[in-house]
Amino acid sequence: MNLDHYLDDDDLVRELRADVHNGLTAQPKWLPPKWFYDARGSELFEEITRLPEYYPTRAEREVLLRHAGDIARTTNAKTLIELGSGSSEKTRLLLDALRAHGTLGSFVPLDVSDTALREAMTRIADDYPGLDVHGIVGDFTRHLGYLPGGGGTRLVAFLGGTIGNLLPAERAQFLAALRAALEPGDWLLLGTDLVKDPAVLVAAYDDAAGVTAQFNRNVLRVLNRELDGDFDVDAFDHVALWDAGQEWIEMRLRARRAMRVRLPVVDLTVDFAAGEELRTEISAKFRRDGVDRELTAAGFAPRHWWTDPAGRFAQSLAEAVPG
Repeated sequence: MNLDHYLDDDDLVRELRADVHNGLTAQPKWLPPKWFYDARGSELFEEITRLPEYYPTRAEREVLLRHAGDIARTTNAKTLIELGSGSSEKTRLLLDALRAHGTLGSFVPLDVSDTALREAMTRIADDYPGLDVHGIVGDFTRHLGYLPGGGGTRLVAFLGGTIGNLLPAERAQFLAALRAALEPGDWLLLGTDLVKDPAVLVAAYDDAAGVTAQFNRNVLRVLNRELDGDFDVDAFDHVALWDAGQEWIEMRLRARRAMRVRLPVVDLTVDFAAGEELRTEISAKFRRDGVDRELTAAGFAPRHWWTDPAGRFAQSLAEAVPG
């Protein structure tokens, strides 16, 4: 079991400070969603995935249960790479299928969290004796060039609809960088949440129990802790809305009153007007033609498209083709 580090605590501190300065001095204000995920944020997200309103995790698992064998037979992958691996739970369906197919040799999870990655790697290594587990502590938007080769076909899994957190230009940049890191004949398995009834979409990000609201406000607790901030966390309301023009969900935090927030570590004072909103996440929803277009533009050939029976979530299997 090997673990390569391309991010350390100092890198993350610098990124947080830069993101906070850039986002909170912009108009309108914004923060990137990656700062949700401290230990408490990760716990809250796991709770979200079990909520009745939050269908994406269940729908994606249905797709993988039905088609993991098809993925293994089509790709003959020796190495499975997972970007933003987290706990790697859904990935076990792919590992099982590739092992049953007889091609699996190694697993490469990539995640920004050293602690989460070590825990996931240990569980995988224990449950899959003989599997070469090679973790990478890195950011999938910056460190794709460090993905190991090692011979044999590689399958990159980017699950959970996480690509929807990137703006269109960022998606194009990410997909192009991923293609550049792969060889012709390697594969990408891409999970995308699909456009559907806005009421269903909004409910998934604004659950009745208020767990997503806690998750959203948690980013302010992260800023208070890491930057010695004085956000009054409870003075912000959780907002989730559907932008029909962009076809994405936006999560925002809305100030209940006018306030001044101080972040001494970054020497920043930020004023909020009553009702002013801070965007904390976008979650784009997709249609098949758009996904195919974006994959093709980046140098991938879409080969398969699978959805859950209700048509809520899709997995695209695309092959890296010569440029």
